[in-house]
Amino acid sequence: MDIIGIAGVLRARAALRAHDQWMPDELLAHQSRSLAELRRFAVARSPLYAELHAALEDAPLSELPVLTKATLMERFDDLVTDRDVHLPDVERFLETATATSRFRDRYRVAATGGTTGRRGIFLADPTEWRTVLASYSRAYDWAGVAAGLTHRLRMAVVSSRNPTHQSSIVGATVASRLIPTLRLDATQPLDEIVRELNAFKPEALVGYASMVRALADEQLDGRLRIAPQGVMSASEVLTDATRQRLRTAFGVAPTNVYAATETAGIASECRHGRMHRYEDLVIAEIVDEANRPVPQGEYGTKLLVTVLFSRTQPLIRYEISDRVAAAPGVCPDGLPFGLLAGIEGREEEVLTLNGISVHPNVFHAALDRVPVSGWQVVEDGGQIRVLLAGLRDGFDPSTGEQAVRKALEGAGVVGVKAVAETVDAIPRTRLGKAPLVRREPAARPELVH
Repeated sequence: MDIIGIAGVLRARAALRAHDQWMPDELLAHQSRSLAELRRFAVARSPLYAELHAALEDAPLSELPVLTKATLMERFDDLVTDRDVHLPDVERFLETATATSRFRDRYRVAATGGTTGRRGIFLADPTEWRTVLASYSRAYDWAGVAAGLTHRLRMAVVSSRNPTHQSSIVGATVASRLIPTLRLDATQPLDEIVRELNAFKPEALVGYASMVRALADEQLDGRLRIAPQGVMSASEVLTDATRQRLRTAFGVAPTNVYAATETAGIASECRHGRMHRYEDLVIAEIVDEANRPVPQGEYGTKLLVTVLFSRTQPLIRYEISDRVAAAPGVCPDGLPFGLLAGIEGREEEVLTLNGISVHPNVFHAALDRVPVSGWQVVEDGGQIRVLLAGLRDGFDPSTGEQAVRKALEGAGVVGVKAVAETVDAIPRTRLGKAPLVRREPAARPELVH
């Protein structure tokens, strides 16, 4: 990134810092004003929104129609507000794009992996992209490891180097003299990742939860020797066991970051360990299957996100299949933003066994404390495979198998076979993620992320 680009991001970040000082009524006024501007812009520039929101100009947000990924992609050309942008052209661009490429020398383009079916494609113009970068920078600010004109930050990102993945594009575009950045792919051999991190000596380490846990094990075993000021976990569930292991290995409390390709940052933890929502950037409605709001403390089945800064591809009540719960109360840090009690991302699945829905927490309770470097539960043709990697202290794999069986019985599931398998490493998707609970592709062909 050149100095002009850096200056733009720093200005956007400064604006977000000012928002951190708002009173609740200032935040509400900002949301109301920004939402009204977004709705007017979308209806005026997007044929799809002109159609969907016809005669709903005065309707509250909760009464507007929901936008699904299927509709977004099927009506892509009608949704985007640049009438010269067409989906076939964007898809051809993505075939040869690098992480620093811009469609028509203007738009950053990121694609989702397709966990819930067809991939989604999302464009951001320069103004929107500065806000995307500033939203991620907010997480570093709150963790106390932010970069600035007088402070260089050596950052290592261990996620995906797929040029269409947002983490890859973000890492490539922030790399500069101000933020020297090492980008590593989570699918690289672990010893290679360790060697490069030792040579680079990052001050900030960013990665999938499963990846930073594996690196914590390497640090505790003496092969990895780094001293990051901050460790950021994203894209996968950060368990209490992983959180404690990271703290032990690196001497700092990890920061959980909740983000999505469609929205950029949605929430992240402050220094008190509370997860604050980025309500000045994204309105996230936590709802049930019928799109009805759920009470605080209760997990919804999905989110409906409205991205207040989206203009190229307006997102109003866009459906994301993540399960999150809001939390009551305020935080001692004085931030005006609401809190989240927990996040259960789409990387973990609720399995249906013998007609009973089994929440991922059932498997967490059984396996989070077992002495292994990693685990994964796989539903395969109606039976459960328990994959265990890096067994420690003479641990007998059958103990993990028995723990899962007992947990399933406690959830009311009987007669389901559970088999433990030892593996050299937990299987990762093509983007390098290692979901803790999943189905085999044969059970759901769309499982690619």
